[in-house]
Amino acid sequence: MRAATAVKPRVARLAQAAKPQVARVRKPKTWQYTAGAATAGLALAAGVVTAAGPWDSSGQRTAERDWAAAQEGTGGADHGRKSGTSDTEAGAPRPAPSAATVLTGLGGAANTVKSAPDGTSLADVLDPLLENEALGARHTAVVVDVSNGKRLYGTGADDALTPASTTKLATAVAALSAMGADHRFTTRTALEPDTKELVLVGGGDPTLTARKDAAGWASLRTLAADTAATLKKRGVSEVKLSYDSTLYAGSAVHPIGVNDNLAPVSALVADEGRTDDSTSGPATRVSDPAADAARRFGEFLKSDGIRTTSAGPAKATSRAEPLAAVSSPPLSDLVERMLTNSDNDIAEALARQTAVATGERADFAGGGKAIRAQLKKLALPLTGADFKDGSGLNRADKLTADLLTALLLEAADPAHPELRPVLTGLPVAGFTGTLADRYTDGAAGVVRAKTGTLTGVNTLAGTVVDRDGRLLAFAFLTSDTTDAWAAQSALDRTATALAGCGCG
Repeated sequence: MRAATAVKPRVARLAQAAKPQVARVRKPKTWQYTAGAATAGLALAAGVVTAAGPWDSSGQRTAERDWAAAQEGTGGADHGRKSGTSDTEAGAPRPAPSAATVLTGLGGAANTVKSAPDGTSLADVLDPLLENEALGARHTAVVVDVSNGKRLYGTGADDALTPASTTKLATAVAALSAMGADHRFTTRTALEPDTKELVLVGGGDPTLTARKDAAGWASLRTLAADTAATLKKRGVSEVKLSYDSTLYAGSAVHPIGVNDNLAPVSALVADEGRTDDSTSGPATRVSDPAADAARRFGEFLKSDGIRTTSAGPAKATSRAEPLAAVSSPPLSDLVERMLTNSDNDIAEALARQTAVATGERADFAGGGKAIRAQLKKLALPLTGADFKDGSGLNRADKLTADLLTALLLEAADPAHPELRPVLTGLPVAGFTGTLADRYTDGAAGVVRAKTGTLTGVNTLAGTVVDRDGRLLAFAFLTSDTTDAWAAQSALDRTATALAGCGCG
């Protein structure tokens, strides 16, 4: 089963009567990080993603143990019971195996980590696998030791290829470094004092939802209820409704054109413009997300006793009086959801939000410039890199295996705890997101990686714990593949071999 969300998010809500200042949402520090292990992540129970973490002291997501316990009813977590007891002998399930620790190389159990594998031995293992004809005419690969940043293996490390969705690693690092892990995006309402026009102002929250069960994300229904309550206190029962989506600039349609993988990019959108009940993956989208969100908002207002006109576009003035606001969960939550589900809508929103935060024009080109600028500030290797979007849907995007592993190393660096969601959001082999149905017969729970797939392009970049308990970061990029399934399987075998390598 694919994950619908990376974590159960924390959402901020604010209702405010008319005051001269703009409504503000307090940004609590919701994330505390350490070098040894992150304290948030996916929790899995019986194969279903539910609430957040935590991770245990070794860096393992504790709920993976519960997931393993539920598989076919043949195993069970050992809840304090000693093996070999009469319960076990009576046929009770034996403790199920846990997924391997994943942050060993970052601290905690560092004294148990053996010397790093040598490049020659890794070459003996990886070279034959990467020469598989299923991986196309061109391929590049890099493996590094996360504990010290040493490159252990490399072929074509500086060759820039189309990265597909592994581009999202760069988008995540850029957004987190520009705005911080606790940043939130606010959707608000304001009343123009002269015209009594009610303006729904989009703040670029790509996770705003109109569903009855908001599941912890910012709720358009809640915003409508709070707005209606404030209007009623003022004796207002009817308004002219408008919507403001001017935070972003340029074309809303991705260069690939109308596509089920991405809605038109708008600063005001509910449920990613999906026309069905899905929360991830391809789906038919509305052609104008802002107008659709405003229409639904108007319906909620009507249900709450406020009559409105049909909504039209407008720009809220500086004199508009704030009424109510809802804010997204912290950026760390959004990054995890983006990476786990390979969510293109969140990725493009974060690229534009990075542009807004750094003074670039909030369009596709500006987002690419902002991502590059943030990575340059982090002194990451950008030779050959080119960012045309935030999602990786644009085939003109170019990244190197060297840059992808550098992004993962930066996220693991104790000096940059704000980047830790890049690691915690990676899909877990055999458990979550785009890797939920992969590695079930191999390195489940050990490989954690961002996938990338376009026609003729297959990529994989993430972390793996090898047989000796070392945490390694890797990036594999291929192009000119002719069979996507065969290429994916070949990459999975390569990552599995890396996990099984005791190449010290």
